[in-house]
Amino acid sequence: MNEIDLSSCCQSCGACCGYSQNWPRFSIESDDELAVIPEALINERQSGMRCEGDRCSALQGEIGKATACGIYAVRPEVCRTCMPGDAECAMARRKFGLPVIAPI
Repeated sequence: MNEIDLSSCCQSCGACCGYSQNWPRFSIESDDELAVIPEALINERQSGMRCEGDRCSALQGEIGKATACGIYAVRPEVCRTCMPGDAECAMARRKFGLPVIAPI
């Protein structure tokens, strides 16, 4: 059985950032935390990240190959709580035909 390096699996995945335009939503962020997210990346309703289709507009790279978050340091809480191998990760990876990974 091959082990997956969990420290880098998100950067070779990005599936959670392309799963649904409803996923990168704002929930418990303070006004100060929201103020540092570039306005061009916030959706029209001001309720979450702007998406192109289902893909978050802050996502850079190719899903399943090499990805990065363009605003990683100031990303919304929902992005911070998705962990490699959790239920949300597994659901997103399945959408893109990527193998599910064991939770950390």
